[in-house]
Amino acid sequence: MRSGSRPKPCRPERVFRALIHAHRLAGQLWVRVALFAVLAILVVLVAHLAAPLVPPAAQERFGPGSVTPVLTILASSMLAVSTFSLGTMVSAHRAAAGTATPRVLQLMIADRTTQTVLAVFIGAFVYALTALILFHAGFNGGAPLVLGVTLLVVAGVVVALIRWIDHLTTLGTLGDALSRAEAQGRAALIALRRCPALGASPLTEGTVIADEAHSLDAPVSGVLQAIDVAGLEACVPGPVWVLKRPGQVVLRGTPLVRVAGNGKEIDAEAIARCFVIGNRRTYEQDPALGLTALSEIASRALSPAVNDPGTAIEVIARLERLLWDWAQAEPGCEVGHPSVFVPAWSAADLVEAAFAPTARDGAATLEVARPLMEALNALARAPDSAIASAAAAMARRARDHALAALAIEAERALLPEATEPPAPVPPTE
Repeated sequence: MRSGSRPKPCRPERVFRALIHAHRLAGQLWVRVALFAVLAILVVLVAHLAAPLVPPAAQERFGPGSVTPVLTILASSMLAVSTFSLGTMVSAHRAAAGTATPRVLQLMIADRTTQTVLAVFIGAFVYALTALILFHAGFNGGAPLVLGVTLLVVAGVVVALIRWIDHLTTLGTLGDALSRAEAQGRAALIALRRCPALGASPLTEGTVIADEAHSLDAPVSGVLQAIDVAGLEACVPGPVWVLKRPGQVVLRGTPLVRVAGNGKEIDAEAIARCFVIGNRRTYEQDPALGLTALSEIASRALSPAVNDPGTAIEVIARLERLLWDWAQAEPGCEVGHPSVFVPAWSAADLVEAAFAPTARDGAATLEVARPLMEALNALARAPDSAIASAAAAMARRARDHALAALAIEAERALLPEATEPPAPVPPTE
């Protein structure tokens, strides 16, 4: 970005980036495993340090000889279980990426159940190994405490095994991928309904950008993943017009934001830190990505190599209820940062992401084209006029695709007509 003399750096954008990185770290498998491993080491050390508090009778009754065999069994078994579980997880992730879409892989990696179970297994292994090392080093006074902790660890391992067995019945299946994508899409649509422009003022075609606004370029090329709206407002005293929204590609050297005021008064580096640019789309501020993931699953199912129209029909039903519930919800008007303008997602953008690939790829299959037309016609009667108009336009487009792709007239005659959205009711005086 171009910049003049820099004033005192702003701090909110640094907090935002730290929160983004912390959120992403929380979704990484190794973080929870490492925390459990450190906790296991601390528990063993505390048990040995608290040895003077143990009554002599308990030390005589529960010596190292009564604890070491249990720890040996726990260490050897947990190593095998952890290795097997990691292999199972990797296989499930590859299967989901192959049968569904690679976009679901981000959701599977952040699965809390898988992370917790593997953390318990590896934590138990580290705990048992650390306790054995300390016993062989001569720290024997805390044996009764170590035995008590070991019993709790064994109970935790049993519970984790039961959860893991139940979780493995669906992990990596197509149904699991569909459920994850739908849940993520629903959460994103709820957030979008509450804050249509990330809490900023929507940037529309009618928004007037000051002619004297200073243009700042994107520092790197990539996908815009997140915008710190509060940081932008804190860094710039006047209006800020963001030209891209999360999920869109930005190119280095092209305009990304326009800022009111003199260029010499703008801290370009602080403004640049308000934008997170990466190599791929993420779910954090991109409500259309969940819909895109579902539509990609339908497109893969309709490919000649898979030929699974049933999955495409299920995806259509899930997308229909997602957008219907979104249209039924009360729109929010949370504009906490009115001086910042961000492009908002329109209903047409959401309908395009959800149904356009299926309308194209399923046009030659009547059992897919008909449910798609019925779903779009239902959405065309939604109470939200924007989603109704977008669905009606997509219904006409899907019908044109099907009429051009279906081979015989009898199948073309079975296609429903596209429903026109209801006329808006004029306000009563």
